Amino acid sequence: MERCSVMKAANGSEDGLDFNPMKDYMILSSQQKIAIAVLCTPLGLLSALENLAVLHLILSSHRLRRKPSYLFISSLAGADLLASVIFVCNFVNFHVFHGVDSKAVFLLKIGSVTMTFTASVGSLLLTAVDRYLCLRYPPAYKALLTRRRALVTLGIMWVLSALVSYLPLMGWTCCPSPCSELFPLIPNNYLLSWLLFIALLFSGIIYTYGHVLWKAHQHVARLAEHQDRQMPGMARMRLDVRLAKTLGLVLAVLFICWFPVLVLMAYSLTTTLSDQVKMIFAFCSLLCLVNSMVNPIIYALRSGEIRSSAHHCLAHWKKRLRGLGPEGKDEVPRSSITETEADVKVTQWPDSRDLDCSDC
Repeated sequence: MERCSVMKAANGSEDGLDFNPMKDYMILSSQQKIAIAVLCTPLGLLSALENLAVLHLILSSHRLRRKPSYLFISSLAGADLLASVIFVCNFVNFHVFHGVDSKAVFLLKIGSVTMTFTASVGSLLLTAVDRYLCLRYPPAYKALLTRRRALVTLGIMWVLSALVSYLPLMGWTCCPSPCSELFPLIPNNYLLSWLLFIALLFSGIIYTYGHVLWKAHQHVARLAEHQDRQMPGMARMRLDVRLAKTLGLVLAVLFICWFPVLVLMAYSLTTTLSDQVKMIFAFCSLLCLVNSMVNPIIYALRSGEIRSSAHHCLAHWKKRLRGLGPEGKDEVPRSSITETEADVKVTQWPDSRDLDCSDC
């Protein structure tokens, strides 16, 4: 409770400007500060540029921005873009330059970082649910997930992420509750609540991706049985198998990037942390930034429609630079492993009653 008593004195100061307790969280040495700056700045810049490019490619295409699938990917790119900028600026300012803010400004900053990363995980969950619905109810997919419903769902997700993230700014701070070992002014009971919320999101992602991977496993078995002959729906099944590999890669990256941070957060709730553990947490936090950087790479490399949109934009700008005027209509090929609207004709296997409507 020593930190709480000192923090309470700081909180009661005029405008909250006396933030001496913050020094307890600024534990990096000079060499570690340089390492953080060298790692954080280029990672953040690259992540921001990648996600900005994905947003441009989707929003500049009339066809892509009307599809619920790409609305969810746009939300993911937007959240990762904001996370890259906000996290890098605040993280470097706090740990490298020891920037000190008023209580309200600091809580606004940490709430903004929390919101962007929470919205990123939430967007991944919605993308997973989108794939689940496509594979589970392919004939009714378009009716189930319209553009309007996708936008409403995204709105609810962003509002919920903001509400959960800005609770400390709205008054849920430490003292008399015990203060977090990792975040100034943040109480342990709030950190526990946020961890449970994130765990719920991850559980949904694991379940939905697990379902997709299981269906892909079934498809692989059927493809092996009929590899010597072409069956109706074979092309679509191969798309689902490739898509599942993409989702498996996303899930693996998500686990690698988030697991160390979440484990250290949970560990901090049970004991007092040494400066060395806090230093490890600071460097592990960069993995969340890596996740925001890797997400657009995965989708850009795996999505045929986004690649086609990129080629279209490049051709458009080449003609502009040559003075030939704007390119024609915005059209991109239909095939893509991230396609979820079943543009190809839905065909059932001969034993469709056994395979259910998800095998299209």
